[in-house]
Amino acid sequence: MPLFDHLSVSVHDVERAIAQFDPILTALGLERTDGGNGASWYAEGETEFVVLPARDPASGPHEHGRVGWQHLAFAVASRAEVDRMHALAVDSGWTVVREPKTYPRFTPTYYASFVEEANGIRVEFMHNPG
Repeated sequence: MPLFDHLSVSVHDVERAIAQFDPILTALGLERTDGGNGASWYAEGETEFVVLPARDPASGPHEHGRVGWQHLAFAVASRAEVDRMHALAVDSGWTVVREPKTYPRFTPTYYASFVEEANGIRVEFMHNPG
């Protein structure tokens, strides 16, 4: 059982968020379920990811660095997978924050990219062997 049962984010436009999140989350092995007023992605043994409409749609988008959401990092199996996931996100309408590159300030082998979707929600694709 994962330590975190689920992670839920509020968005301005649920359909747009689904269109942006679905390609990357399904590529990471999660399966989407639509229901009620949002959607969720899940795979056995993983943390569920949920998208719901914001209670106050005029309150966004989120700004990176403010109190609240920082980013969610997805660990992937290789540098090539970081590159693939980054390209998939960009093709799905995500904005590039940082292109894939090494981050020696973390570790000599840390390789990552950062993207942000329309609500200001930022994700990282990272590979850090050893």
